[in-house]
Formats: sequence, C-alpha cells, structure tokens
Amino acid sequence: MTFQSSELIVNDDGSIFHLKLRPEDIADDIILVGDPGRVDLIGSYLDEIELQKQNREFKTITGLYKGKRVSIVSSGIGTDNIDIVVNELDALKNIDLENKTVKEKTGSLRLIRLGTSGALQQDIPSGSLVLSGKSVGFDNLMHFYNIPRTPYCLEIEKIMKEHFGWPQSSPYPYVIDASSHLKEKMDTDLFVPGMTISAPGFYGPQGRRLRIPLLDEELNNKIRNFRFDKLRITNYEMESSAIYGLAGYLGHEALTICAIIANRTRGDHIADYQSLIKKLVQTVLDKL
Repeated sequence: MTFQSSELIVNDDGSIFHLKLRPEDIADDIILVGDPGRVDLIGSYLDEIELQKQNREFKTITGLYKGKRVSIVSSGIGTDNIDIVVNELDALKNIDLENKTVKEKTGSLRLIRLGTSGALQQDIPSGSLVLSGKSVGFDNLMHFYNIPRTPYCLEIEKIMKEHFGWPQSSPYPYVIDASSHLKEKMDTDLFVPGMTISAPGFYGPQGRRLRIPLLDEELNNKIRNFRFDKLRITNYEMESSAIYGLAGYLGHEALTICAIIANRTRGDHIADYQSLIKKLVQTVLDKL
C-alpha cells in the first residue's frame, strides 16, 4: 500500500508533519501528557537526554531512564489532538516515510498517558491515582473509523445509552479497553481501578454549567449511578478513548493513569498538585 503525499505529509527534513519527528527520534516506550510543560517535568527524571523537539503544542523529549530508552510527548488537549499524535507515532514506527509504504515488518509501541482528572464517585478523594481499565468516549472520533469492539464493550454501550437516555442527535458513547499487558505491568496498590469518560470539552460535556444551560442537567448524577456487572464510572478526562481505540487497532499497547485533582461530588479541588504528579511519574518510570 502506497500513500499519496496529501494523505501522509512528510516535511522537507524527513520528519512527520505535526510532531516534526523522524523515526529514530522516538523510543518504543512513550509517555503521553497533555501539557508541554509536563514534558520538561518528566524529562528532569531522565539520566540522559538525547533529543528535544517542539512544534506547536507537540513537544518531545527522548532519553534514558535507568538504561531504558523513553520518549515523552505532549498532545495538547482533546481526542482531536490524539488523532494526530497516535496516527503520526504509528507512522514513525510502521511506515517508510521516504517511500510512503507500510513496512514489511511492523512493530508495537507502549503508550502510557499520565494526566489529571476529576473523580465522580464520593469514595475517590482528590489526591488519588486512577488507572483506567476502560475508557468511555463521549466524543465522536471513533465513529469515523471502522474499529471493532468486544461484545462485552458493546453490551456496556447498549446499557449505557438506555441508562443515560442518550439523545439521538448526539454520537453515542463507545467503550474501549486498555492494554491488559500494561495494566498488569503497572499494577500497584497505589492505583484505584477505574472506568473513565473521555469528554469532548471541559465545561458542558463534563456537566459544568457557567452561563449556558446544559442539555441534560442530571447527566453527572446518571453517570455516578451507572453500574454494569462490577463496573462503575470513576472519573472524567479528555483523551483516553481515542488513545485506546487507535492504539489498539494499530497493534500498540495503551494505558491511562490520572492524578485526581478534584472530586465533582464533594466539590473539592487540589490547587497545588505537583507533588501528586511527581509521585505518579516516579512510579510509572520505575515500572517501565
């Protein structure tokens, strides 16, 4: 399969269009963060830095941590940015950018998103760390791709639509699994197991009302009360559904772990959460 130049855009220096990276610039273990400033924070833990590049909100540091090569890449906010980041990281790994053809032998990346989040359940206080075994997409990105989901996830989606009274005018929520291998690798009592909603916005899509009325004022209450089997929805963030969906289909492993900096039920918020982020970063780097 050969890609047209309009479909796979490569810069004059041989780098991929948005990330401005070349294939040799990335490691197989990649930590994804939203904030470009957090790339520098995690980069400060590396023993050796071999590369630093940035284009727009996409900043990358690659280096060594205890002898293991690691890349840290910022995505900015939202599943639309994740569509760019995951597709371009896959292209760097599995497409010959010069000939614009898929490599005969493809490989797998391990993508771990470290972010911040708001908890929806009373018993998950601010200061917790939630590992997302499943992500619920409130965005519409996966509806543009032909990506199959497991029968179990499809059953969750069916019950979820009925429970929420989902409007026919809105893209239905979809459910995607994290990598089981990465879940086992990152297993620790420090992490609360969760099922996380990826919302397409910070205000209305997460039930925050400022000056514009919401379509469903009870949505967050419905989310808190949702149960399926032994599952419940634990928290909101804005990227994981796209990471899980795209990475899984492309043969990569993906997992999200978030620091809970607010509890939407209790109404509390941690203003200074840097120590919590550092605890999360150190734990994940050591487990890599």
